[in-house]
Amino acid sequence: MAAVTLVDLTHVRSSQNDICVKKRISEFCALTGNGSQEPVFFIADPDSSVGTDRFPRSTIQEMFIGFINSPQVLCKSSLSAALYSFKQAIDKEDISNVKIVTSSRGRGLFQVYQELLFTSAYDFEYSVMFDNLSCECCAPGQSTGSSAAQAADAKHELSTFLQHLPALKGDIAILRSSLISDCFGHGFSTRTGGISYISTLSSLNLFCNPRRKDSRAVVTENLRRLSLQAGFHPQQFNLIKCNHASDVWVMGKPAPDSYDGVVTNQVGVVIAAPGADCMPLLFTDPVAKVIGVAHAGWKGTLMGIAMATVNAMVSEFGSRPADIVCVIGPSVGPCCFTLEQNSAREFHAIYPDCVRHMDSSRPYVDIRLATRILLARGGIKPEHIEDIRIPHKSESTLCTSCHPELFFSHVRDGLNFGTQIGFVWIK
Repeated sequence: MAAVTLVDLTHVRSSQNDICVKKRISEFCALTGNGSQEPVFFIADPDSSVGTDRFPRSTIQEMFIGFINSPQVLCKSSLSAALYSFKQAIDKEDISNVKIVTSSRGRGLFQVYQELLFTSAYDFEYSVMFDNLSCECCAPGQSTGSSAAQAADAKHELSTFLQHLPALKGDIAILRSSLISDCFGHGFSTRTGGISYISTLSSLNLFCNPRRKDSRAVVTENLRRLSLQAGFHPQQFNLIKCNHASDVWVMGKPAPDSYDGVVTNQVGVVIAAPGADCMPLLFTDPVAKVIGVAHAGWKGTLMGIAMATVNAMVSEFGSRPADIVCVIGPSVGPCCFTLEQNSAREFHAIYPDCVRHMDSSRPYVDIRLATRILLARGGIKPEHIEDIRIPHKSESTLCTSCHPELFFSHVRDGLNFGTQIGFVWIK
């Protein structure tokens, strides 16, 4: 499996820089062995002489002739900028195995950035090589601060750096429904206006999955940008912990480990449901001032997550089904979504029109129609149920798989897919 090596030169600071760097490089060459074809990056402090006229990049590259193929030197304005550039480079080549050569002190700092900027989709291996060099500038020395302070500083630096990155694929666009009362804030995100750069996650991905390559810090920045556009505070944001089932969390009570629905009557608290083919459902009751959200995939639909959310609003906060409005967010349509016959047959039992080509090996299934029917049977007025639409478009429904310019889709993009959300709060 392809791997990459990152050599940490960020603590080279003295009049002995030239000697120090050469010693570091010599040791690394001896460790690496002759003729390595793995890509190697050097990361240098912008305040050091590495990468400058005094110790130019070409000098490092000349030292590696016969040892390493085309070493690259990253000398950016900050460690955050350098590591972000490094991550972009290895993601472009689809490399996930990272070897970091550093000092004991450097390892602690790099592990902080590893947690912030990478996920468990990457494998990291650390080699401590630079603790016992003869020159004083590379001695381990005393820590410049506690681990907690170091982590806080790194988080602040990375957050500041990400905030200044340009948005990709245009501006943030939020879809809203006229059916929801003005006493609520709400919306459905699309994929434009964020900073996620991996193609299937680009650009406003709003969910960090450890198995994918979009980091927690990037998703947090995407959410910050969405919150500014939508008008809510990200510190009040609560995203469902999906399990493709029918558990509902009533805010104020102990939260279960996972849940696909949440309801509340707390003012200012934002609740949200993810979706990338699955439906994000928004529920509002303008009479009792209660809200709910649900994540409804095909499994959750069959298990009754939509009505479980409605029932929680009724039992916990006194809502009446006739007062509740439900808006169904973007999801995969019956044009693109198929299931095995046994599962499709369960949708056929809800209502025959929910399934097309029932006799085929993989019939096409309409999860939105099934949701509308189940909600109507549960007492929600048909006129209070709406499929979200794009303004000024004639299409009656939105298929996430059919609109790659607007939405993420698991069906279309495979396992490394991004996520949009539906969100609502009581003003």
